[in-house]
Amino acid sequence: MATESEKLHIVFFPWLAVGHLNSFFELAKLIAHKGHTITFISTPKNILRLPKIPPPLAPHFNLLELPLPKVENLPEGAENTTDVPDHLQPYLKKACDLLEEPLANFLETSDADWIVHDFNHYWVDPMGKKLGVKTSFFASFNAASMAFFGSPAEQMGVDPTRKSFQDYFVPPPWIPFPTTVAFRMQDVNRIVQGHKVNDSGVSDGFRSGKSIEDCDVFTVRSCYEFEGEYLKVLEELYRKPVIPVGELAKTVEEEDGEDDTWRGIKEWLEKQEKGKVVYIAFGTEAKLSQKQVTEIALGLEKSELPFFWVLRTHTGFADSECLKLPEGFEERTEGRGIVWNSWAPQPKILAHESVGVFWTHGGWNSIVEGIQNGKPLLLLSFQLDQGLNARLLEDKKVGYSIPREDDGSFTSEDVTTSLKLVMVEEEGKVYREKVKEVKDAFANRDLQDGYVNRLLGYFLEHRNPKNVA
Repeated sequence: MATESEKLHIVFFPWLAVGHLNSFFELAKLIAHKGHTITFISTPKNILRLPKIPPPLAPHFNLLELPLPKVENLPEGAENTTDVPDHLQPYLKKACDLLEEPLANFLETSDADWIVHDFNHYWVDPMGKKLGVKTSFFASFNAASMAFFGSPAEQMGVDPTRKSFQDYFVPPPWIPFPTTVAFRMQDVNRIVQGHKVNDSGVSDGFRSGKSIEDCDVFTVRSCYEFEGEYLKVLEELYRKPVIPVGELAKTVEEEDGEDDTWRGIKEWLEKQEKGKVVYIAFGTEAKLSQKQVTEIALGLEKSELPFFWVLRTHTGFADSECLKLPEGFEERTEGRGIVWNSWAPQPKILAHESVGVFWTHGGWNSIVEGIQNGKPLLLLSFQLDQGLNARLLEDKKVGYSIPREDDGSFTSEDVTTSLKLVMVEEEGKVYREKVKEVKDAFANRDLQDGYVNRLLGYFLEHRNPKNVA
């Protein structure tokens, strides 16, 4: 535990997305566990979305609600990316930008040493310099994805190396080792949107690049044991300290005790053969098309494998379309599979010995949960960084992507073949074995503790002198 003279006050200010909130919250908890003071800032509805603070950490945790300003075109009550479709997210960024003044008002009257912020908040770093608060841009993406996007100038579009879309489909020239981490054709629309000035006033690339350029230190959810080569690339690209904070893996013990939901799921899992269940979950934001749902369902049916599928039929309250399963699907797979339409205790499910494969959208939170439990990954990416994550996992031989056409489409046959490859076939044995080899880099609590200690050592050494007693 930190002594009184070593205690820090660290403010966390994540972007308004579930994956970002969760990553920031996990890091904040680990720091609070060392006896430091945390102020976790978000909007009222997002504060309610956070997991419960463990009672021993409560004295070190302050949750600060900043009401989200109203902006035109943002639906009433929307405070998170899960609440709005993609084309309205720039207005959510615009509303978040209007939190600059209330955040500054808080920092002016606080004794904060550091503020840890997200890629969207490029205006926090100048604020920190003005108010004497050190700043850290914390990337909840992995190091490989960040390295792919390049230097701050590259991200902001200052004389970029990439001149056409085709340049994004191959590894960039600044990565000096063999890799396949690059976009696929299905990601082309995301590339366009990320580099265009949108209705928030600036591009996402500018936000990220400016945040890296101006922050005092860059921190990233990564570890040397899994992607040390990419961390070295980031140091070269950013020309400032790059500090990995570890993979921030959860433990099942951190989840609430057994409730009726988990008891029912556990009872079903206990009846299944060890290592043969496919667990399927595509995160909180992925919106499948009706065609994709149909092909997944038919592929699962033909695979004859037991499955537990968390299917969100709606995405956010602004989504009016209801996804439907093929007629008779649930009757034909009764007893062998479950389609679950509400929240599911993912860490507990993945920790169960009956689960043999995790089919995921490739968000880094889910990937960490899968690898820490030694489950090989089947991948179906939807959003910007997820395609890059998939390529990294393919390179590391811990994940396999569903084959897709350039438009992102796939067939039920692709589903069946991929599931059997990763679950049972000899060709997929490499994924089942390799994930167990890298598991320790994600699940080792002593290793994680070491990363947090190194981060806090840096924060202590470089805190603003005015805050030192």
